[in-house]
Amino acid sequence: MTSHPQDARTWQRPDDPARPTSASLVDPEDDLPSSTYGGDFETTAIPRYDSDKGAPAPPAFGLMNDPEPLPYVQPAPSHPMMPYGAEPTEIGPDANDEHVRAARRRGTQDLGLMLLRVGLGVLLVGHGLQKAFGWWGGPGLGGFQESLAEVGYQHAKILTYVGAVAQIGAGVLLVLGLFTPVAAAIALAYLINALLAGVAGQSEGFPFFLPGGFEFQVTLIVVAAALILTGPGRYGFDAGRGWARRPFVGSFVALLLGIGLGVAMWVLLNGANPLA
Repeated sequence: MTSHPQDARTWQRPDDPARPTSASLVDPEDDLPSSTYGGDFETTAIPRYDSDKGAPAPPAFGLMNDPEPLPYVQPAPSHPMMPYGAEPTEIGPDANDEHVRAARRRGTQDLGLMLLRVGLGVLLVGHGLQKAFGWWGGPGLGGFQESLAEVGYQHAKILTYVGAVAQIGAGVLLVLGLFTPVAAAIALAYLINALLAGVAGQSEGFPFFLPGGFEFQVTLIVVAAALILTGPGRYGFDAGRGWARRPFVGSFVALLLGIGLGVAMWVLLNGANPLA
């Protein structure tokens, strides 16, 4: 196929003067197939490279009754220590277990502990107010200081304020059921000193029964020690703490601290033999 120049003038290659001017110029585009070319024997249709532009993509699953794929779900992040994404679960005791039900049946135990705690606390607060302010026929701070000095305590003036504040503070904490082991240990130390001071002021040894004996002081000491070991019960501000439900090691420590503090105060600040 040849092409004729559009210009009326005859075209001639500038670098080939020997080429006749009448020679026909071959257009390279004439060698390209036309848009209607059907190929050899017109059996194969060759589409243009841009003939399918914009056409929808064929479905990936063209077979009949072929199930469609499930939608993709982003997997949840798993625990670094749990390869299968399992979360740790706390296994609690079976509520139907006989031992669990027996442990929960406390009956009136908490009510009895509250009565012991409040009773001892009220007695301590009452006697502390007698010593601090002279209420209800009490000696007041002056009379309390004189009684401590007569028994042989050193630094009686300081001990007057310390003893009154400790007695009132321990009583208030016991009534509230707050920091019960500490409050009961302070009360135990104070009651031990009161017993030793009373015995030291007697000339008849250790009378136990009333009216001149010390059975009342001994009873209060036993109640304070029992509250340290049993705990305050669930009717108080300490209800959620361990020493209110199952007191054990801490109770023994508080008991030893209360006894040791009471004996140390007597030995260091008085030093007399109460039975001599």
